[in-house]
Amino acid sequence: MTAIPYTKHMSATSEDLLLSRITITPGVRSGQPIVRGTRTTVADIVGWLAAGAAESDILGDYPWLQPDDIKAALAYAAQELRHRASR
Repeated sequence: MTAIPYTKHMSATSEDLLLSRITITPGVRSGQPIVRGTRTTVADIVGWLAAGAAESDILGDYPWLQPDDIKAALAYAAQELRHRASR
Protein backbone atom coordinates (compact mmCIF):
# COMPACT_ATOMS: atom_id res chain seq x y z
CA MET A 1 0.00 0.00 0.00
CA THR A 2 1.16 3.50 -0.75
CA ALA A 3 1.62 5.98 2.07
CA ILE A 4 -0.29 9.22 1.61
CA PRO A 5 1.43 12.31 3.05
CA TYR A 6 -0.90 14.32 5.25
CA THR A 7 -0.98 17.92 4.07
CA LYS A 8 -3.97 20.20 3.75
CA HIS A 9 -2.14 23.23 2.36
CA MET A 10 0.38 23.00 -0.43
CA SER A 11 2.43 26.16 0.26
CA ALA A 12 6.03 25.49 1.24
CA THR A 13 5.82 26.67 4.83
CA SER A 14 7.72 25.15 7.70
CA GLU A 15 4.45 23.67 9.00
CA ASP A 16 3.83 22.01 5.64
CA LEU A 17 7.33 20.56 5.69
CA LEU A 18 6.68 19.17 9.15
CA LEU A 19 3.27 17.80 8.16
CA SER A 20 4.83 16.00 5.20
CA ARG A 21 6.52 13.76 7.78
CA ILE A 22 3.10 12.43 8.82
CA THR A 23 1.42 9.81 6.67
CA ILE A 24 -1.76 7.80 6.75
CA THR A 25 -1.35 4.33 5.28
CA PRO A 26 -4.39 2.07 5.13
CA GLY A 27 -3.60 -1.16 6.93
CA VAL A 28 -0.77 0.28 9.01
CA ARG A 29 -1.73 0.93 12.63
CA SER A 30 -5.39 0.83 11.59
CA GLY A 31 -4.97 3.84 9.32
CA GLN A 32 -3.91 6.16 12.14
CA PRO A 33 -1.56 9.05 11.29
CA ILE A 34 2.04 7.83 11.69
CA VAL A 35 5.52 9.23 11.34
CA ARG A 36 6.62 8.53 7.76
CA GLY A 37 8.57 5.28 7.44
CA THR A 38 7.70 4.07 10.95
CA ARG A 39 4.79 2.53 12.79
CA THR A 40 4.91 5.26 15.45
CA THR A 41 1.59 7.08 15.65
CA VAL A 42 0.96 10.75 16.26
CA ALA A 43 -1.19 9.66 19.21
CA ASP A 44 1.74 7.73 20.71
CA ILE A 45 4.01 10.78 20.59
CA VAL A 46 1.41 13.22 21.90
CA GLY A 47 0.52 10.76 24.66
CA TRP A 48 4.14 10.38 25.74
CA LEU A 49 4.58 14.15 25.86
CA ALA A 50 1.31 14.55 27.79
CA ALA A 51 2.54 11.97 30.29
CA GLY A 52 5.61 14.10 30.93
CA ALA A 53 8.23 12.46 28.72
CA ALA A 54 10.95 14.80 27.54
CA GLU A 55 11.84 14.95 23.86
CA SER A 56 15.28 13.57 24.70
CA ASP A 57 13.70 10.58 26.47
CA ILE A 58 11.49 9.81 23.49
CA LEU A 59 14.40 10.09 21.06
CA GLY A 60 16.51 7.86 23.31
CA ASP A 61 13.82 5.20 23.57
CA TYR A 62 12.84 5.37 19.88
CA PRO A 63 16.10 6.05 18.01
CA TRP A 64 14.42 5.94 14.59
CA LEU A 65 12.59 9.16 15.45
CA GLN A 66 14.08 12.58 14.83
CA PRO A 67 13.34 15.85 16.64
CA ASP A 68 11.32 17.08 13.66
CA ASP A 69 9.12 13.97 13.91
CA ILE A 70 8.01 15.09 17.37
CA LYS A 71 7.37 18.62 16.10
CA ALA A 72 5.44 17.14 13.17
CA ALA A 73 3.23 15.11 15.50
CA LEU A 74 2.41 18.22 17.51
CA ALA A 75 1.78 20.26 14.35
CA TYR A 76 -0.55 17.54 13.07
CA ALA A 77 -2.46 17.41 16.36
CA ALA A 78 -2.78 21.21 16.43
CA GLN A 79 -4.04 21.30 12.86
CA GLU A 80 -6.61 18.61 13.57
CA LEU A 81 -7.88 20.54 16.60
CA ARG A 82 -8.12 23.76 14.57
CA HIS A 83 -9.99 21.89 11.85
CA ARG A 84 -12.45 20.36 14.32
CA ALA A 85 -13.05 23.74 15.97
CA SER A 86 -13.96 25.29 12.62
CA ARG A 87 -16.64 22.71 11.78
